[in-house]
Amino acid sequence: MIPSTYERYLTDDWHHATSTFPVTSPADGSTIGHAADCGASEAEAAIDVSWRAFESWRATTPFERSALLRRWQEAILSQRDEIAELMSTEMGKPVRESRAEVAYAAGFIEWYAEEAKRVEGSWLASARPNRRALTMRQPIGPAYAVTPWNFPAAMITRKAAPALAAGCTMIVKPAEQAPFTALRLAELWAEVGGPSGTLQVLPAADPVPMTKVMMADPRIRKVTFTGSTEVGRLLYRQSADTLKRLSLELGGHAPYIVFDDADVDRAVREVIACKFRNAGQTCVCTNRIYVQAGIHDAFTAALVEAVAKLRVGDPLSAETDIGPLIDEQGMEKVEAHVADAVARGATVLLGGSRVDGLFFQPTVVTGVDPDMVLMHEETFGPVAPVLVFDTEEEAIERANATPYGLAAYVYTNDLARALRVSEALEYGIVGVNDGVPAVPHAPFGGVKQSGIGREGGHWGIDEYLEVKYVSLGIE
Repeated sequence: MIPSTYERYLTDDWHHATSTFPVTSPADGSTIGHAADCGASEAEAAIDVSWRAFESWRATTPFERSALLRRWQEAILSQRDEIAELMSTEMGKPVRESRAEVAYAAGFIEWYAEEAKRVEGSWLASARPNRRALTMRQPIGPAYAVTPWNFPAAMITRKAAPALAAGCTMIVKPAEQAPFTALRLAELWAEVGGPSGTLQVLPAADPVPMTKVMMADPRIRKVTFTGSTEVGRLLYRQSADTLKRLSLELGGHAPYIVFDDADVDRAVREVIACKFRNAGQTCVCTNRIYVQAGIHDAFTAALVEAVAKLRVGDPLSAETDIGPLIDEQGMEKVEAHVADAVARGATVLLGGSRVDGLFFQPTVVTGVDPDMVLMHEETFGPVAPVLVFDTEEEAIERANATPYGLAAYVYTNDLARALRVSEALEYGIVGVNDGVPAVPHAPFGGVKQSGIGREGGHWGIDEYLEVKYVSLGIE
């Protein structure tokens, strides 16, 4: 059970909500705890707190903010196993992956602790002898973050760390399926000396009332969201009246193109790392695996053999490779995608059905055609469709035939081909011979219907800064 202290929410201090909602374990369906159910009134109070805190936080030096972020990073790493177990308990990720995510999450804080000290302005050339011109970068203001359940630690720090480093304050609405990790991270921020109101966490069973308040208030200058394209479009429309700056990391439908010069065993290893982590429940998991005809049969046989070795089970066991899906709605979507593919002529080579509860067998499907639902909707489950192609041009055309453009993958030993294909793919991220390319110091984000803006690297902190031009007359 989660401690009852997590029934609180954090604004200027820890508060008890007038109501709570249950959070259930996807592994066994049990209620693991209750979270504060915040709404419009709590949102209004949080904005007041955030604005007051911003006035003082923005006045701190970058070196002060950097030192505090460092302490936060160290505190998180010192509690790595505890946070990992909490994460696995509330959202079902295998604990080995959760431990890796804690380190990944701390990596964003480390990076932005350094970036805080690299927020620089510039001197500009002047056309007049009695003029001087310069630019400075300043924090945009209070920010509102809506985070997903599938990376409950990393999606907090990927947003909060650059905001705090820039001098902004942040209000976080964590996913209702996994609010406790966010509360623990905020607790550690407060413990290392994070000033009151700089980082707030407000869980909610229904995000709509809170978000409406946030979107309508002009004091919220920045909104960052990771989630579905449908919700992203809604937030984009709602931001218009107050002209908020937006970062939207939305849905994907990632292709993985394997050329026939690939080492089959290595290619299979990378595809599995890409497809099956977190039971296929990531926005950058490959949804379509295109294999060139020359190695299609060998690759498919090797993939089936390797996937058959993946262990489905208790997410808290170090032996588990595949944990549960997040909820029944997610399970029904995966089942519907497989059933539609089979009804339209696909062949299930491995898996294809629910094991028990919210556990789904790791699945490999062939004989897939473009009209099948799983070819144009994100499955968000452990299902790997394998397709065959003949030419490079065909692979690129088919890979780009989607409104989404978050991540794509290529496996080839031909350097020229790797560059050609990377340039031609209409995606914000391309992994070449790398199924897990995301790192804190690189940009993360999509094109087309997969979002706007970037997180990670110096691009991430730029999202929280405004550029001011100063022209100075001198005698």
